[in-house]
Amino acid sequence: MKSRTLFVINTVIAVPFGIGSVLAPKTFLSLYGASLEPAGALMMQFGGTWLIGIGLLTWLVRDATEVKIRRQIMVALLMMYIIGFVVALLGQLSAALNALGWLVVGINAFLVLGYATTLFSQPEAAEARPLAQRG
Repeated sequence: MKSRTLFVINTVIAVPFGIGSVLAPKTFLSLYGASLEPAGALMMQFGGTWLIGIGLLTWLVRDATEVKIRRQIMVALLMMYIIGFVVALLGQLSAALNALGWLVVGINAFLVLGYATTLFSQPEAAEARPLAQRG
């Protein structure tokens, strides 16, 4: 998968989750069979702002031509999604959320595989070409 495609997919996933978390944290989490106290709702709103920030970051770097910067961002996101996958899986195995919680596990797994595959299977030189020169 090309980094541009992966960044766009990441944006499409992160921004709606972030908006839902910021605007209606209790309602959004109730879809997963969980409830929140006021402090938990506030923390979920903070998490939503971070997701919106990740989505904006991936949108803004989708056409970056500087390979080193793009790859460093992908490494950071890969590490984040590995940790997110472990946290989501442990939470799901402890029955913290209903069956919809598997969606979060799956999203994290997909993004781990996407970033790992993109980072380790594509030569840097192929992605270094400007978009106008790509096939």
